[in-house]
Amino acid sequence: MKKHISINLAAPQLLKKVFIAFGLHKFSIIAGLCAVVFSLTSCSDDFLEVKNPTGEPLEEYYTTEETLNEALTAAYAPLHWPDWDGTAYNDLTVDGEIMGDDFWVGGSDNTDNQHWHRLFNFEADGNNTLATLWGDFYSGIKRCNDAIKYASWPGEASESFRRSMEMQARLLRVYYYNILWHYYGNVPFYLENLSQPYTAPQMTADEIYNNLLPELEEIIASNVLPMRWPNAEAGRVSQAFAYMLYAEMVMYQNDQARYAQALAYMKQIIGDSSYQLNPSFYDLWQESGEWCAESIFEINYNDDQAQRDWSTSMAAGGTVFPTLCSPNGWGGGEGWDSGNDGWGFLPMRVETYNMYSEGDLRRDVTCWDVRGYSYTERYQDTHIWHGKYRPQSDNNKDCPTSKNLNYNNNKRIYRYAETLLNAAELLILTGGSAAEAAGYVNQVRNRAGLGNLDNVTIDDIFNERHLEFCGEGKRYFDLVRAEGIPGATQKASTVLVPDSYGYRTNSWTPSKKHIPLAQSELDADPTLVQNNY
Repeated sequence: MKKHISINLAAPQLLKKVFIAFGLHKFSIIAGLCAVVFSLTSCSDDFLEVKNPTGEPLEEYYTTEETLNEALTAAYAPLHWPDWDGTAYNDLTVDGEIMGDDFWVGGSDNTDNQHWHRLFNFEADGNNTLATLWGDFYSGIKRCNDAIKYASWPGEASESFRRSMEMQARLLRVYYYNILWHYYGNVPFYLENLSQPYTAPQMTADEIYNNLLPELEEIIASNVLPMRWPNAEAGRVSQAFAYMLYAEMVMYQNDQARYAQALAYMKQIIGDSSYQLNPSFYDLWQESGEWCAESIFEINYNDDQAQRDWSTSMAAGGTVFPTLCSPNGWGGGEGWDSGNDGWGFLPMRVETYNMYSEGDLRRDVTCWDVRGYSYTERYQDTHIWHGKYRPQSDNNKDCPTSKNLNYNNNKRIYRYAETLLNAAELLILTGGSAAEAAGYVNQVRNRAGLGNLDNVTIDDIFNERHLEFCGEGKRYFDLVRAEGIPGATQKASTVLVPDSYGYRTNSWTPSKKHIPLAQSELDADPTLVQNNY
């Protein structure tokens, strides 16, 4: 059966001027709906004249490394879109955390971004779901398919460049599908761009996984991508990124047959001298800590020369996430000047603050405690906020457009601490050395100022993940996958239950693993099957 995907599948239109916007050790690769594309390799802020390809056959345009790089950059662009794509705020960190147990939804009331409140209470429907992620990431998949095709055409570009371009695009495509798979589960799947009537089969979540893993394994086996890119190229997907993506998918699927391989990949990262824990957990979340040795992958945001504004949501610039998750009517202090305004989403639960021991250095970085400050309280306000991505005036001071849309906080996706905790968990799950697993966990604990554990259990590792990655969008998915892990007590069915405040009145059930497809997609093609939510 064929399914319809209601997204714009038109080929990107290259602008005559291609803007290059870089910050220190990072490149901005946001592109608009009109597919503005940016160079990934230059550190200049100049405008670069390129030949206008209007009327020129694509086969004759995509022949050089420069023009091929434009197509590849366009494939990276959708990474930046979810926080504000001109239609909805669906920052992936918020999306992941609202269904967990560490934060409330907040906002002005329970109708403000109502889809978040409905998802939080496990009562979403086709009109209250993460609708825009569908279009954002299918756009990314389409652009990846374009880049892969263009890389195969004859031209002046070297073979090594083309192979690197192909593998970057294929890896990005797996990552985009990975996000769709995590949230929706049962989605249309295709590896070549569609022609009219633009239909593709809607596969089950297990079928998506069974198609993606061989693709990811082939990308890894090619060994084309470096374990780590030079700082001037930071932001490209790497071999280490592929290893982390592999482990994430295998562990979420509870695919025991692939645990040993996932563990081997974690050990390859651990054995690579270019990756290590950053000595300071605090410094890790400052601008100076972006793309440090702990960082395996980040999504880059930049306030310098930002073009992003209310009418240009997908243009190059910063992120709105610090504005989303901060207090309203701020009077000044804590490095955030008066006159700045947060929107009051994602207030932290008091219980989350209290789960940290007094000596845990992660607490005051993760939890921005402003219980001594006065401001305009909003719904579910606890006066404790997201600390890792909290707004600071220095982080948008160079923005020439709307400052609340353009903080330069990079979004951390994979970091070395997760490599260590993945390895520890996989060791336990494969019957490996408990002492070796404890050694990996203790590296993370010691950096946090905590003592060693002699032996570790699955619950110990999940607890350490909870403390280490709080506010990074991982907790909910950990609880869901724990449903398939023998011996785990911290799992969705035991943790995601009604609270004593009367905010969450429903419990998570296995049918809630995949959120509803948007009604707009069902209306566009009635043969799409809605998830049984």
